[in-house]
Amino acid sequence: MIATLSSKKQNRLPRILEHASGDKRFKILEAHMKKHQYNQDALIEVLHKAQELFGFLEDDLLLFIACKLKLPASRVYGVATFYHFFTLKPKGQHTCVVCMGTACYVKGADRVLAALEEKTGIKAGETTADNQVSLLTARCIGACGIAPAVVYDGVVTPRQTAEKAVEQLKGWTGHDH
Repeated sequence: MIATLSSKKQNRLPRILEHASGDKRFKILEAHMKKHQYNQDALIEVLHKAQELFGFLEDDLLLFIACKLKLPASRVYGVATFYHFFTLKPKGQHTCVVCMGTACYVKGADRVLAALEEKTGIKAGETTADNQVSLLTARCIGACGIAPAVVYDGVVTPRQTAEKAVEQLKGWTGHDH
C-alpha cells in the first residue's frame, strides 16, 4: 500500500495540504501535534486523535501525519496497521464482533459468522455499503464460559447461535426480510 512517498503520492501531497487548510479537523489535529512538539514518538497519540476526529485513518490522512511529523509514510502506515484499535476503513453505525477463540469456535462461532456474513452480504472485516454494520472477528474476548460469544455494539452476548445472531441484526441492515 503506502511503502514510501512514491512520486504518485508526492504529487498528492500539495492537494492534501491544501484540502487540510479548510477543514477544522485538520486544524485540531495539527494543534494536537504542536502540543506534542511534532515529536515523532507521539505518533500513536496523533493517530488516536486523528481517528477520533475523522472516524478512520484514510491514506491521505496518514500522508498528512507523515508529512507533519517528518516521518516516512511507511512508518505511519505500519503503526496504523499493526495496532488493532486503528481502522483504515469507515466503521458502520453498528458493530458486530464474533469471537473466534478456541472455546467459541468449538461451540459454533464459525457457523454464527457464516450466518452473519450471509445476512449482511459482507465478509468479516468489512462494512455494509450503507455503512450500517461492520462485521468483525476477534481472536478471543475472554468470555469462554459463555461461548460462543458475540459483541453487538459493545455488549457481550452469550451462547449465540446462527439464528440468534441473525435475529440480533434485525433493523441494522437496509435489507431485512
